[in-house]
Amino acid sequence: MGRRLRPSDKLGTRTRVKTAEPSEQPIVAFTDGAAKGNPGPGGWGAVIVTPDGHVTELGGRSPLTTNNQMELTGPIEVLTRLRRTPGALAMYADSTYVIRGIREWIWAWRKRNWKTTEGGDVLNRELWERLGALVAERGKTPIEWHYVRGHTGIPGNERVDEIATAFALGRRPELYDGPLIRYSVPIFDVPDDTSVPKRPPGSSPSRKTKTAPYSYLSVVDGEVMRHATWAECERRVKGRSGARFKKAMSAREEKAILREWGFEPPER
Repeated sequence: MGRRLRPSDKLGTRTRVKTAEPSEQPIVAFTDGAAKGNPGPGGWGAVIVTPDGHVTELGGRSPLTTNNQMELTGPIEVLTRLRRTPGALAMYADSTYVIRGIREWIWAWRKRNWKTTEGGDVLNRELWERLGALVAERGKTPIEWHYVRGHTGIPGNERVDEIATAFALGRRPELYDGPLIRYSVPIFDVPDDTSVPKRPPGSSPSRKTKTAPYSYLSVVDGEVMRHATWAECERRVKGRSGARFKKAMSAREEKAILREWGFEPPER
């Protein structure tokens, strides 16, 4: 479903969402997620604008999470908040993982009992199931998923990134809740093109395209350990006060991390 625009709405390479009657105007939401360390402390942020001209900013924090988990948490929290608010919804996010997942991949995952094409378990299954259930709850009410490129000056995306990053860093930002007319962010300034970039030929959601980590390092009670998987590292540090952990992508990076922490790199 396209957006109907007036000539006066044109703003260079961007457009403003048409100001229509409340019954016609969709709810507009922006979401984002961030993790410092990936895995590490994370945060999510969201802005919701309802057709009656009210803006609600939301956000939250997780002490140990991943970027994709926080990206998924944003729309989950938005849809949870809107459970009793009917109407069409325009959701804006800079995560192709979220948008492709909810538009395309989730159907195949369900048919394969949450397995990838290679037979492995789908990552973040619990969050995907929650998001899918919330989308299904809205029934035939349309949800349009719009992709916006991050860190390109799009006001709504920049604001939710600020919220998510602040929570990830352990700071609690001031969240706005009030009339649109007093909101300082030009939230309806969005790109003309919000389509998801095309994937390279032959790519798939389950195919690993990134280099696997060399190791995971943790420090608990002054003792350093090396782990082959994030699951092992997480079990050691979860719930432990003062624990430190980090992912190394190479032997050189591992040594640098250990020296930064004050340890002499052991023999491998």
